[in-house]
Amino acid sequence: MGLGRRRLLGMGGALTAGLGLAGTAGCSGSGADAAAGGAAGEKDRGRITVWSWQGPAAELKALVPEFNKVYPGIGVTVEDIGNPAIWDKITTGLAAGGQGLADVLHIGVDYLPGYVEKFPGGLADLAPLGAGAHRDAFAPGLWQTVSPDGKRVNALPWEANSAGFHYRADLFERAGLDAEALQTWDDTVEAGKQLKARTGAFLLGIDKPASQADAANFFQMLLQLQGAFCFDLDGRITLDSPEAVKALTLIKTLNDAGLVSDLAGGWNALMGSLKQGTTAVYPWPTWFGGIIEEQVPDQAGKWKVRLPPAVRRGGSSAATVNSTHLAVAGSSRHRAAAWTFIEFVLTRPASQVRIYRSKGIAPALMAAYEDTVFHEPSAFFGGQRKGEIFLAALKAPQPAFHYTADYARALKLVTDAQSKVLLKGADPARALREAADQLARQTGRKVAR
Repeated sequence: MGLGRRRLLGMGGALTAGLGLAGTAGCSGSGADAAAGGAAGEKDRGRITVWSWQGPAAELKALVPEFNKVYPGIGVTVEDIGNPAIWDKITTGLAAGGQGLADVLHIGVDYLPGYVEKFPGGLADLAPLGAGAHRDAFAPGLWQTVSPDGKRVNALPWEANSAGFHYRADLFERAGLDAEALQTWDDTVEAGKQLKARTGAFLLGIDKPASQADAANFFQMLLQLQGAFCFDLDGRITLDSPEAVKALTLIKTLNDAGLVSDLAGGWNALMGSLKQGTTAVYPWPTWFGGIIEEQVPDQAGKWKVRLPPAVRRGGSSAATVNSTHLAVAGSSRHRAAAWTFIEFVLTRPASQVRIYRSKGIAPALMAAYEDTVFHEPSAFFGGQRKGEIFLAALKAPQPAFHYTADYARALKLVTDAQSKVLLKGADPARALREAADQLARQTGRKVAR
């Protein structure tokens, strides 16, 4: 649900010293100028501040010298606000009419719709600045995410993480199983039973009591593989859709078969299972491969990765499960210069290739994938060309997903429903129907039935 990567990138990221931003030259003023149609400033001159978090912030800083060779008149200050601190800080600034906000804001896909809905005009419309020229440059489905009405452009896509299926090839080999032959998750359940019997390893892990907010990442991946989500594009609740019931029923089947380890405690438990080799499959996005290499370098050659099996035979194995974006504060007095920086970072293949080489952040910009770095064999993953595997997913037709301003509420109710199923044996259809009805009461939204 987008949270896993943001939590990871926020680890160790401290709130920087520059908290008094409202009075600095590089920050936005009040929202009055933008609301009144005030000038956007010059496109090649000004001082701008950029808010991001640990890993991405470091990469943005690293690009500034190269940017200034082309645009010496734009001063750029990148601040690592920390994660999740950045979300509260952006919310506070938007609620104050833009007072104190940075000019460029790094925003996760699960927060973007909420900011747009709750604070109209809080983010600048990038269309008048020229964003429309890049409409077809990004992975399928992402443009509708940043421009739902096809006119206003709220942000530009940065990273696009596809669903993955990272697995211990040595464990599958020991069990006499071919992981690449698994076409559906039903096939995977049967293989998991044999794997557990022959190696003792769990198939996968889930934070069963939902001790962390991203405990339903796997559930959401199964949803998106079916082209479904928590809401439809009209904002109606779909928590108890046939696709959602199928996903949670599959999770219950895995759990009832003893194939799911309990990752209560979140990230630390996940890393523990990785190091101890107690779990064979990690159905995590593109970026997780870098974590595996970093955390268990001694396991080089034991791992492989593929796209996940389809939920239904013949169904899709491609899903963009999370993404992040760069937006411009509507209150910025240097919107044109801020856009110049965003365009340099996100629409220039060389910028995205540099970021990928350093941090493994998978770009949404499709032209970046022409670089050789995405086609090089990985010694750690048995000589596989990982970049090509995930590129195939990004190229696949995919629908846009509407997170809405109520995604956080939906997330809490979904994880609660999943915990009832995993820990108390609740019926998936009933648990999800109750969650959908409760979300309708909380938000006033209609349930699509």
